[in-house]
Parts: sequence; structure tokens; C-alpha cells
Amino acid sequence: MGILEQISGPLAEQIAQRGTGVVVAGAIGAFLVVTVVLNVLSQLLLKNPNEPPVVFHLFPIIGSTITYGMDPYKFFFENRAKYGDCFTFILLGKKSTVYLGRAGNDFILNGKLKDVNAEEIYTVLTTPVFGKDVVYDCPNSKLMEQKKFMKIGLSTEAFKTYVPIITGEVENFVKRSPEFKGEKGTVDLPAQMAEITIYTASHALQGKDVRDRFDSTFAALYHDLDMGFSPINFMLHWAPLPHNRARDHAQRTVAKTYVEIMENRRRNPEKHQKLDIMSQLMGATYKNGTPVPDLEVAHMMIALLMAGQHSSSSSSAWIILRLATRPDIQEEMYKEQLEVLGPELRPLTYEDLSKLTLHQNVLKEVLRLHTPIHSIMRKVKTPMPVSGTKYVIPTSHVLMASPGCTSRDATYFPNPMLWDPHRWDAGSGGVLGTDVEEEKFDYGYGLISKGASSAYLPFGAGRHRCIGEQFANVQLITITATLVRLFKFKNLDGSKDVVPTDYTSLFTRPTSPAVIEWERREKA
Repeated sequence: MGILEQISGPLAEQIAQRGTGVVVAGAIGAFLVVTVVLNVLSQLLLKNPNEPPVVFHLFPIIGSTITYGMDPYKFFFENRAKYGDCFTFILLGKKSTVYLGRAGNDFILNGKLKDVNAEEIYTVLTTPVFGKDVVYDCPNSKLMEQKKFMKIGLSTEAFKTYVPIITGEVENFVKRSPEFKGEKGTVDLPAQMAEITIYTASHALQGKDVRDRFDSTFAALYHDLDMGFSPINFMLHWAPLPHNRARDHAQRTVAKTYVEIMENRRRNPEKHQKLDIMSQLMGATYKNGTPVPDLEVAHMMIALLMAGQHSSSSSSAWIILRLATRPDIQEEMYKEQLEVLGPELRPLTYEDLSKLTLHQNVLKEVLRLHTPIHSIMRKVKTPMPVSGTKYVIPTSHVLMASPGCTSRDATYFPNPMLWDPHRWDAGSGGVLGTDVEEEKFDYGYGLISKGASSAYLPFGAGRHRCIGEQFANVQLITITATLVRLFKFKNLDGSKDVVPTDYTSLFTRPTSPAVIEWERREKA
């Protein structure tokens, strides 16, 4: 009797199962090897000379997803050196064509509606969070009308009322926050700045009755909405995942709350500010004569806070984190306030902001190196020839611009990775290619600069340029000025190093935790 014939029972079953497992594993391994080989051969042998070169990758579908996601700017610059300004890479199975530089920004961000489309890219993320019939869940013409409505609340007259509101919110936050008790201490900054920015924005743009809700349940609900912007939702926005269920509950609850606030305002019209954007929208009418429904106003209010919260929160954190590496710049800023506001540091006004030139330059330099959105995408709707090349971008591709790459380009910003607010001083030679005379165009919400020819585009360009640009400047400079007059900041180890950038979301935010040391100023 042979040895195999002597084996029986459980032992024989285990051997059989292991043998089956080895066969299955071997088959999977062979399949992967064949897939990789075929993928490599197709890249080497099936190049299309009329399309941009494809970044070499081993695995189909995955493509360059991981290397791009780890550090988009490093990925862009390395492949620009290999392939030029225009190249294609595989992002989760989709061909994404990058076009870098000022020409690329103009090609993509000022593309015509018949050629490029933002709605098809972003609606899977924005509509479940903002709600129906607003932003990317409506025709572009309607979106332009909605932008025009909101711009009414972003006037100089409104900004004059916003500055004292923002100052008061920052001062009150510092007084009640346990993170700022005593004369000195440490703080994990990003979380604190996220609170400050949403309190200041909600109070200024939407009124005190909205702001008061953030002391209770609104903040938690907005956090649940925020989770809806997870990159995984580009593919799984529909899935009944826990964060999506929380997102949907929060969207319904917040929208209902806004509708209730509007109803209360109509019952008590004398009790709310008439300059906030919600008030402007409550009486707005579309061109076709239809009043803006309350639910659409509610959805626009969610969009207004959510769209600006990410960028303002991360930008305000980057400002203080950068200042913690440069105590000398902080002292220059404090002296600038003493010169502009007097030795008693009278309350800041809107008119003062333009006089605080170093504060302005600090913000510009932060937005240059920490541009809030590293990649701006558009769906190709008609084949698009790239001027000066033989390339034609087919409709199967997604286009991707990166203004943040241009603002890190030594051609326009000598020694680009050095954070230096004084590069923006007149005559310093630290900034080139940003004073381009721009053509102006009315996309449906007022005459604006098309903008894409500049090397500095932190707020985008074209029809989808951020309408909150002026408010963001008012908000961020006011927050910065208030904190600089209250505190001195520095790194725990006294170094000039700043925390790494977290690229795991759609926004370039500081890696958490980001702990720095603060000390209260004697004047404060």
C-alpha cells in the first residue's frame, strides 16, 4: 500500500484543501503576472502619437493612483520633467490628462462649456452634501444666477460689518477655549482654526441666529457633512456606508433648520441683520420670475459654508503654523498694527485691512505654497486640440489643472519652496508673472477677470472662480491680525520647520497633530 493510500480522514482533507489553495493562489499569481505583462506591452507598443504620453505604470486600473495621492506636486513635477507640461496618467482606471503651466490653466479653467464640464466630475460629491438644485445639481446658467445672488451679500458695505463680527468671534473663542487658558501653553492648531473659521463665517455671512446654532448640534452635523467629501465618494457616494448615512441625515437636518430660521425671520423681520447673504436670498427671484424656494436657499447656505470652510480652515492654520516658524515676521506684523492702529491698538476696521501690507503678503505667501486645492478637474465633452502640439484630448479623458504647480515654479517665484512674505514687497524681484493684464468676462454673475494667465491662482479662474475670494481675504486677514495682537507663536523645538502636508483629502491641509507653543502678549 502506498503512502497516499495510507492517509485518510481529516488529514487527507487538509492536504486536499491545501493543494486546492496552492492551485488557486498560483492561478491568481499567474493572472496578475499576465495582466502586468500585457499592460506594460500595451504601453510600449500601442502608443497613440495624437494623445499626450501616458505615465508608465505596472498595474492597470490602479495606474499612478498611489504615487499621485501621496504627493500630487511631487508627482506633477517629476512627470513634467519626463513628458513635458501635458501628459496622461491612470487614476482609478480613468485616463486623466494633466496640463501644467499658465497655458494649461487657461486651456482647462477657461474652457468653453461645450468642451469641458465640472458638474459631471463633482456632482457625486457635492449634491449629497449641499442638496438638490444648487451648485452642480442644476444647469450652469442657473448656477451663475445663484452666484450672482450670493455676490450681493459680498459687497463692500457688507464687509464693513463683517470685520467687527469676525474680530469679536476670535476674541470670544480665545476667552472660552480651554486650549488658551493662562499666560502660555501648547495647542494642536488645526482643530482650533476649524472652529474659529466656521464661527466667523456663519455669523458674518448668515447671521447671529445661524451662528448661535453652532454652540449646540450644528457643529457636529457639519462634521458629518464634511465626511461626505471623502475621496472614496467619487466612486462610492451612493453606498450605504456609515459616513454616508450620517452625511444624509445631517444634510436633511441642517436644511430643515435653515428653513425654520427663514420662517422665524419672516415672523420677526426686525431681529436679524439685513446684510447677511441668507437675507439677500430670501427675497431673490430667478430671471424667469420664479422666487428662490426656501429649500434651495437652505441648500445654498450649506454650500456657502462647506465650500469655504475647507479652504479657510486649512489656510488659517497654515498661516499660524508658518508664523510659528518665523517669530521675526510676527513681530513685524505686530509693529505694523501699532503703526496703522495706534499704540492702543484700536479696533480693526475694514478700511484698515488694505493698510496692513505685511499681513496681506503673509496671506499671499501662504496661499502660494499651500494653494487650497491641488488639482482641479473637468470632464472633456468634445475632442480638444492642444495648441502648438499634435495632441487632441479625447472625450474619454478627464482634464486636470494644478495652479498650485505654477505658483511653485521657479520661473515665476525664485527659490519657490522658501516661505518668504517679503517676496511680495514692491521691487523685491521675488514675484514674476502675476501682474498680467487680464481680459474680463461676465459669465452671468458680474464682470470678472478670466484670470488664468497669471502664475498665481489660489482661487481658480474662469466661470468657476471662487466668488468668496474677497470674503476669504477679509476673514483670514482679520483672524490673523486678531491672533497676532493676542499671542506670540513658535514651534516647540524652536525650529523653522513646518508640519508636512496631508494630501489624503481634496484639500491641502496640515498633517495632524500640529502642535505649537503660544504665549499671551502683555498688551493683550
